[in-house]
Amino acid sequence: MSEDATLRMEELREIIRKHNVAYYEKDAPTISDAEWDSLMRELRDLERQFPDAKPADSPTETIGGATSKIFAPVTHSVPMMSLDNAFEISELEQWTQKAQRKLDSEEVISELVCELKFDGLAISIRYEDGHLVQAATRGDGSVGEDVTHNVLTIADIPHQITGAPPILEVRGEVYLRISEFEKLNAIAEKNDAKKYVNPRNAAAGSLRQKDARVAAKRNLSFWAYQLGQVVDGPTLTSHFQTLEYLRSLGLPVNENATCVKNNIVELQKCIDDFKERQSSFDYEFDGIVIKVDSLDLQKKLGSTAKAPRWAIAYKLPPEEQITTLVDIEISIGTAGSATPFAKLEPVFVGGVTVSTATLHNQDQIREKDVRPGDKVIIRRAGEVIPEVVGPVLKHRPEGLPKWEFPKSCPSCGSDLTRPSGEARHRCTNYACPRQVRGRVEHFSQRTAMDIEHLGEQTIDLFVTEGLIEDVGDLYSLNFERIESFEGFGETSVENLRNAIHLSKSRPFGNLIFGLSIPHVGRTNADLLASEFGHMDTLMLTTLDDLEEIEGLGPVIASSVHEYFRTPKNLEVIEKLRTASVNFQGPIDEGLEKVLVGKSIVVTGTLENYTRDEAAEAIKKRGGKSPGSVSGKTDALVLGENPGGSKISKAEQLGVPILDELAFKELLETGEIKTS
Repeated sequence: MSEDATLRMEELREIIRKHNVAYYEKDAPTISDAEWDSLMRELRDLERQFPDAKPADSPTETIGGATSKIFAPVTHSVPMMSLDNAFEISELEQWTQKAQRKLDSEEVISELVCELKFDGLAISIRYEDGHLVQAATRGDGSVGEDVTHNVLTIADIPHQITGAPPILEVRGEVYLRISEFEKLNAIAEKNDAKKYVNPRNAAAGSLRQKDARVAAKRNLSFWAYQLGQVVDGPTLTSHFQTLEYLRSLGLPVNENATCVKNNIVELQKCIDDFKERQSSFDYEFDGIVIKVDSLDLQKKLGSTAKAPRWAIAYKLPPEEQITTLVDIEISIGTAGSATPFAKLEPVFVGGVTVSTATLHNQDQIREKDVRPGDKVIIRRAGEVIPEVVGPVLKHRPEGLPKWEFPKSCPSCGSDLTRPSGEARHRCTNYACPRQVRGRVEHFSQRTAMDIEHLGEQTIDLFVTEGLIEDVGDLYSLNFERIESFEGFGETSVENLRNAIHLSKSRPFGNLIFGLSIPHVGRTNADLLASEFGHMDTLMLTTLDDLEEIEGLGPVIASSVHEYFRTPKNLEVIEKLRTASVNFQGPIDEGLEKVLVGKSIVVTGTLENYTRDEAAEAIKKRGGKSPGSVSGKTDALVLGENPGGSKISKAEQLGVPILDELAFKELLETGEIKTS
C-alpha cells in the first residue's frame, strides 16, 4: 500500500468527521450534500482497495454524529441505521443482484418499494398503550437525544393512537415544508437575523430547541416510514403493508411510496418520474430509498454495522445551470449588516426562474473567486436559496478584474466596516435609510406592533421624505403633509392614523420584539416582558440579572443590556413614552409571590389548568416554568399522559414530583409537598 493512499485516507477521515460535526451536531453544514457524498465515496473506494488500513471507527462504518449533552440520552431498542448510497442506475442493479445472491435459490426478491428520501431529521417515536411517551433523534444509531417536548408540538404527530399495540415504535422524518421555510427566512431577514441555509437545517435546529415554544412556531411536519420495536402488534408480511398499517393508525405516510417489480427498467421509470416532479413538491427530497418489500427477506438479508442490506438510497444529482453573473450588489439589513448577493441573467433551475443568489460574505466571494462577467454555476437542489457554486473558468473573459468589497454603504454612503471576529461588514450609520426602513418594517409587522396600512412602499416614501428617522417618529407623523402625497386620500390617512393609535396598547412583549434588539426573537421578548414587567425596570437591569434568566443565554443578555445603554436607542424609548405606548407587562393581580426563586416544570394534562394556564399561574407567583427538567428544577408537576423523559430526568436528579392537588397547595403556600 502506498504512503500517499494512507495519508489521503487519514485526511479524508479527518475532513468527513469535521463535516459530520457541523451537519449532525451543529445543524450548520459548511459543504453541500453532494460534496460530502463525493468525499465519502472517495474514502470508501480507497478502503475497499486497502481493507487492512480501515479502522473500526472509520466514518464509513459509523452513523451520524455524537448526541448533544443538552438533551437526555435515549438508547434505541432497535438501532436506527443509516443507508448505503447509489449514484448510478448500474449501482442499483449491482445492489439488487448482490442481495439476491445472499439468499437461497428459492427465495426470490420479486418486489421493491420506492420511497422519497426526505431531507429532514430521522426520529423514533415511542407509544405505550397508545400514548406518546418519548421521541428521540437517531444520534449515533444506538443512542439518540430526547426531544419529546418538541415533537409534541408537531401537529402531524398524534399524541394518542386508538387501537395501537402495547408498545409501538414509529420511525420517520421530521421536516420543514418549503413554504414554511421561506416564511421563517423572511422573518429572519426582517430581524436582521441569521438565515437558515435549507429546510433540513431549520428542522434540525427547531428540534434541538430547549424551549418547545420555539419549535411550535416553526410549523414542523412529519412522515412515518417504518416500524421499530412492536410488542403484540399485527402480523405484517411486507414493507408496503407496514406503510398501510401506519396510515391506518392515523400517522402521516407519504402518498408517493410505490411498489414495483424487481426490474431495473421499472426502477428507472419510477426514479425518472420522481425526478420530473421534484420541483412540484412543497418539501425537499434528495433521493429515492429502495427497499426489499418482503419482511421475511429483509430479516434474512440482515445488515452491516452501519446499514441494512435490504435497502439503499439512490441519490439524485443536484440540479445545476450555467448563467452570467451580471453584478455583485450589497443589501443593508436592519442592524446595518452588509450582505453581498449575485445579480444573474435569469435562469430556470430547480423549478423556478432565478435572477439573484446569495453570496453570504466577503470570504465566500474570495474563496469561490466569482467576478461580474463570469459564467457561473447555479444550484438549487437541497438549497431553497439559490447558491452560486463557482465560476466556469474556461469561459472567463481575459483580464476580468477581481471583485472588491465596497468601502461605502450603497444606501447612505457611510463607511462599511468589518468588526473583529465577524464575517460580515456593517454600515456604521444608524440613520442609514435602509436601516431605518428595515427597523420600521419590523416594528410594524403583525407579530410586533401590528400597524395596518403601513406597507413597504409607504414606509419607503415616509423615510425618503424625512418624516421618519426611527420607529418613535411613527407616533408624531405630520398627517397634514401626508394628505398632500399622491394616493393618500382622507380615508386612507384616517385608517393609518387609527392603526398607529391602536398599536399603542399592544402587549409589552410585542413592543420589546418590535425594537429590533439584536438576537431577541418573539419568545424571548415575551420572556423579558414577563420577567421585568415594565420598560423602566428592564432598562435599568444589570447584565448579571439578565444572564440569570433561564432560557435567555449570555449572547441575548449582553445584547439587551447594550441596547438600553446606547443613547440613540434611549431617544427612541423616550419618544415612545411621550406617545403613551404601553410600557407595562402582564398585570400583577396582587398574588403573593410565594414561588420567587423556584423553577416548576409541568408535564401531562391537568384537570383544572391548561399547560399555558399552569405556567402562567407559576409566573404570577414569582416562579419560573421552563419546558424541561434540569438541575435547577425545584419540582415536576405531573398530569395525565405525561412525557416519560421528564419523569425519568426528575427521578434521576431527585426532583420532587407533585400531583395536581400538591400543585394547588404549592400555588397557595409555596411549599413543595410530595404524597
